[in-house]
Amino acid sequence: MSIRTDPVVRYSTVAIWFHWTIAVLVILNLVIGIAHDAIGGMALHKPIGLTVLALTAARVAWRLTHRPPPLPGHIRAHERALAHGVHWALYALMIAMPVTGWMMVSGGPVRRPLTWFGLFDVPYLPVGEAGGGFGHEAHELLGWLMLALVVLHIAAALRHRLLLRDRVLARMAPALDR
Repeated sequence: MSIRTDPVVRYSTVAIWFHWTIAVLVILNLVIGIAHDAIGGMALHKPIGLTVLALTAARVAWRLTHRPPPLPGHIRAHERALAHGVHWALYALMIAMPVTGWMMVSGGPVRRPLTWFGLFDVPYLPVGEAGGGFGHEAHELLGWLMLALVVLHIAAALRHRLLLRDRVLARMAPALDR
């Protein structure tokens, strides 16, 4: 039996929704964060980051109470370990990135407004200027790490789809199971 005809055990609809919603928001915020001098958008960057934080907290709670489908049997042990490591690193970054950004805004020498899409004010974290400085440096460094892991994650998905021609990507993108 070829790998192509193995049955696909998909993620749940909730897990798929979390994945793609957060993925779009993270990529959008990476673009805004990297190109903010050229395109502006910091008024959107902050509430999008806070949304990623809230959705990630819900996603982690979901993930801890709902086991993901097992990887197909043809995935080698080192690839399994790498996939799990990258996924948990992405979860950690989806929490650390918004928190360090929040620290940066909260402890900056000039406090700029922090609202969620203008609907309500978000309280500042109780950090001083040193905490704000740490948040700034960490946010920038973690942003580049996030970009690298997102690119790695997308490359791995495309490798499965285009080179290996297995159905691993269809687990999270059922429309591609053709």
